[in-house]
Amino acid sequence: MIIVSDTSPLSNLAMVDHLFLLKEIYQTVVIPKSVAEELENAQVDEPRIAAVLSLDWVAIRTAQNVLLISELRNERLLDRGESEAIALALELKAEELLIDERLGRREAARLGLSMTGVLGVLLIAKRRGLIPTIRPVMDELITVAKFRVSSQLYAEVLTAANEPSID
Repeated sequence: MIIVSDTSPLSNLAMVDHLFLLKEIYQTVVIPKSVAEELENAQVDEPRIAAVLSLDWVAIRTAQNVLLISELRNERLLDRGESEAIALALELKAEELLIDERLGRREAARLGLSMTGVLGVLLIAKRRGLIPTIRPVMDELITVAKFRVSSQLYAEVLTAANEPSID
């Protein structure tokens, strides 16, 4: 199974010490060089994020389709990491792209990629018994990693996880 990730799922899960979920669910995660550079640049502010690069189950590859990357950056206004992650997922015929940003998800869907984000990973993890509940991890993502989740999406994820919603 080939999984390609943008920066956000890796950095957010690293911030809340749940990066292990990606290894348990996917075994190997492939990232483009630009994502590796973004993770490395985070080292100054947050060593947990930079540590992602030392994991033996994270593989770095170079996206080759410079025309698509250029289109995604210049015409679709995606950042370099998102653009390269989408291009690499297409090149490798990845089963899934891990991406959270709305514009990136829209472009990935337009190009026919299957995708999930951090919250989707948490739902898979709960279904597989890797975490007992989603709420505390989501709360930590919001408070520690500054991950943005609308109240509607928060409630939808809790419903999907069969956990009581907040009122």
